[in-house]
Amino acid sequence: MKPAHSPDPRPKSAVSAGVGWAGLVGLLVWVIFARQFGWQGERAAAVAVAACGAPMVAWSLLIDRVHRNPSTGLVWDRPIRPLSRSLDISVVKLSGLWATWSIIAILYCLGRWYWDGQYLFAMHAMGIAIPFVLVASIPYMLWIDRRLADPRDGTYAFGQFLLRTGKPPREAIVEHLRSWGVKGFFTAFMISIVPGNYRDVIAPASDEILANPVTLTRWLISAMFLIDVAVATVGYLLTMRPLDAHIRSANPYAAGWTAALICYPPFLLMSNGGPLDYHYGTQEWMWWMNGHPWLLTFTGAILIMLTGIYAWATVAFGLRFSNLTNRGILTHGPYRWSKHPAYVSKNLFWWLSTLPFFATTGNFTDMVRNTALLAMINGVYYWRARTEERHLMADPAYRTYSAWMDRNAPLARLARRFRDSAAGVAAE
Repeated sequence: MKPAHSPDPRPKSAVSAGVGWAGLVGLLVWVIFARQFGWQGERAAAVAVAACGAPMVAWSLLIDRVHRNPSTGLVWDRPIRPLSRSLDISVVKLSGLWATWSIIAILYCLGRWYWDGQYLFAMHAMGIAIPFVLVASIPYMLWIDRRLADPRDGTYAFGQFLLRTGKPPREAIVEHLRSWGVKGFFTAFMISIVPGNYRDVIAPASDEILANPVTLTRWLISAMFLIDVAVATVGYLLTMRPLDAHIRSANPYAAGWTAALICYPPFLLMSNGGPLDYHYGTQEWMWWMNGHPWLLTFTGAILIMLTGIYAWATVAFGLRFSNLTNRGILTHGPYRWSKHPAYVSKNLFWWLSTLPFFATTGNFTDMVRNTALLAMINGVYYWRARTEERHLMADPAYRTYSAWMDRNAPLARLARRFRDSAAGVAAE
């Protein structure tokens, strides 16, 4: 007997579930070997990212065949135009692209934080990659401009502006700079946190991990964060049209950028001593529950589950993870139940792991302040979610998904039932 078709089917996702899972398998295989043979250090961490990214690229091209998607704007069967006609376009675009990279490099040099602490790894890795990327960009641009239905994009417009050729549309230049602003800022950050997350997973010995529920919980949480960081880093590095992972649009709203940037260094407001630091006089969950093994185990399991949802939300993006951009609308994985599963799970994790309403100082003011500050951080993430939705609503695919979620998401259904019940009681 065939299952009945849903009367309200979920909209198709821009990314298949297999892409992210392929990357997860590649990463886990590397982690197993790295722990077995003690492969630590920054180079091994970089290989972990590659081990995550390579299977995702292979799955995307060989299984999903994303390079054939109309949204790439590419014609694969044959070049649309000869090199003689596309060469001038490519020269202008290379000028725009290299100038953009130069601006990002200058901004890196101006930002003092990029040359200290964890960011040193990112700057070192980018310094090594620059010559190879510059050389590779030439044949790539010559090749892609022969096959793009419309090669005169934002990069071309910016090149025109710099070379003073023609009258480039202002909005195309602004969109180009917004997109590369996102990529430049977040790529450096993601690369910088790879080694630390990798070390937290590889360095601990097995007997140390399995010593008690707390050590096991902390290691599993670290493993989830490594998955999140590896997949996200791959997403920022492989923003390419042949993979259908290019940026469709970057968030055009200042409120969206503000809400996002204050959650990351150097603008982070939640850091120690920052205006939204809710850790004064607090201790982690295991401190308050010490001596209660069943409570420790239960709480640890919930924290692992929340971190797992957070990592799953990133894995679902496959090659397309990115803040402040639209790179295709997701409807699968945890996004079938929530529009913002990562934000929801992350904020719940902070409440349970920190318990801000308890304070070792015994000071009621500290308890109230810490609780209020964490609630304010929840508000920041709600703000982020709303500004993201405002941006994505320009995409018809997101409007369709949003309407479907309003009808089918668990919280939406619960709220609807509550309203219907309240209306029924009022009618009586």
